[in-house]
Amino acid sequence: MEHRLRRCRNVRTLGVRTNIFDYSEDDIRDIRHASKIYYPSVFYADLFDAMGKVLFPSYHTYKCVQDKIKQTALFHLLQIPHPSTRVFYGKRRMAKIIRSFAFPLIAKIPRGSALGRGVFLVHDEAELAAYLALSSVAYIQEYLSLDRDMRIVVIGDQVVHAYWRLAAEGEYRSNVAVGGTISLDEVPAAARALALHTARTCGWNDVGIDICEHQGQYLVLEANMKYGKEGFRKAGIDYVKMMEELIENGAI
Repeated sequence: MEHRLRRCRNVRTLGVRTNIFDYSEDDIRDIRHASKIYYPSVFYADLFDAMGKVLFPSYHTYKCVQDKIKQTALFHLLQIPHPSTRVFYGKRRMAKIIRSFAFPLIAKIPRGSALGRGVFLVHDEAELAAYLALSSVAYIQEYLSLDRDMRIVVIGDQVVHAYWRLAAEGEYRSNVAVGGTISLDEVPAAARALALHTARTCGWNDVGIDICEHQGQYLVLEANMKYGKEGFRKAGIDYVKMMEELIENGAI
């Protein structure tokens, strides 16, 4: 349904139309009889799941798209190592945050943000107040002094690519969209194993998982279901051909 596989020769892409009645009768017939539907989109994942359709990515993957609150709750429940994080609601958020965290701290827009946007390094109460004015729900995380992290991409039930993201000088975020650079130095096997374990236990099968090493421990920072392809291009991996082969061999 989404256009991510539109260049794959073994997939027919219908495109996402937010009104189901805008599809032709032929399209609706194909949807009803499809043995598998790829990238159903957030509009239709729950409907197709209710129909009993086999989906890729999984319905569970779509439930956590760009939702840091749900992701963090899952990490906590499943005992996946994650930076200390709390979510705050209500008029007394400021006081509660100050009691729970020391400055500097990381504050994020909890839903809908990506590419490093909506992430703030907060140094004091004035900056915290400015952040709180942007979001009715405060997503607060301990600040870890890092100059790099790892992006590990899991598709199906395997790690298909892993690389380092290096933050620009003076920048606390390593996202390529905000000036980070990609390094193809080997990613430790333990970090790759943590990413695969996280994807499997959370029920995600198409995800870029960001992991850092802090004080000798690997921590999952967040999961990205709409990850970029720059890391694949940097490594010379033909993403379209890779997806075609994964479909042909039944991996996805």
